Amino acid sequence: MLLLVAVTVYPVLYVFSASVSNPALVQSGAVKLFPQEWTWIAYERILSRSDLWISYWNTIRYTIVQTILTLLVTSMLAYPLARRVLPGKRFLLLMIAFTMLFSGGLIPTFLIVQKLGMLNTIWAMVIPTLVSTWYLFIMRTFFEALPPELEDAATIDGCGPLGVLFRIVMPLSIPVLVTIGLFTAVGQWNSFFDAMLYLSERDMYPLQILLRTIIIIGNSSDAYAEEDGTFVETVKYSLIVISTLPILCVYPFIQKYFVQGAMIGGIKG
Repeated sequence: MLLLVAVTVYPVLYVFSASVSNPALVQSGAVKLFPQEWTWIAYERILSRSDLWISYWNTIRYTIVQTILTLLVTSMLAYPLARRVLPGKRFLLLMIAFTMLFSGGLIPTFLIVQKLGMLNTIWAMVIPTLVSTWYLFIMRTFFEALPPELEDAATIDGCGPLGVLFRIVMPLSIPVLVTIGLFTAVGQWNSFFDAMLYLSERDMYPLQILLRTIIIIGNSSDAYAEEDGTFVETVKYSLIVISTLPILCVYPFIQKYFVQGAMIGGIKG
């Protein structure tokens, strides 16, 4: 267990130490674990860029919108599939499972996004990846495990299908909702390829595209150079810290739901 903790903690501690250490010592490999000759020069240079905050805001809104819509749409699809009686249920499940093996492909997907006029909009980042078949099956399995007597009692009291879903099923499914929400948020936060395909306006760039641009500029010019040498390596480590810090801050608050949601939702696979 101690070895696993060390393997997990060491990369995080090293990246942070390298981001605040003397750039010359980082380049020479003198920084092994703890910071050497503490300096904030990389953070000062990166955080002074106005486009960083624009990209940060873009990433935050992409992540929030996709997470909310994914949970809403996935639960509305999973709930009917989890009910005991649904006409054509087996056929629908087979068709949904078929998409796990075969997808439309890159070019057809791009053409659909283009024809729908979603290029350079937030919807190009959200709609193509809105519903994951894997998450749909996990949520359906979780819903199936809920006592059907609860739904029957709510129906007798006058709840319709949507009322049962939003007032009974979803409040009892917090673990799986939080787990899938975390997976979705992390995936969108780190999304890079979709932004490369669908976004060409700089004002729409998410954080990952901006970080790539900064690193390329840093490697090909003297934008991150001082009299005593470059600090490109320090910039890279500081960018890693900046881009991962929000997720690291959120994770401890939802960790208690994470294992429960993943295990219960995946038991029946």
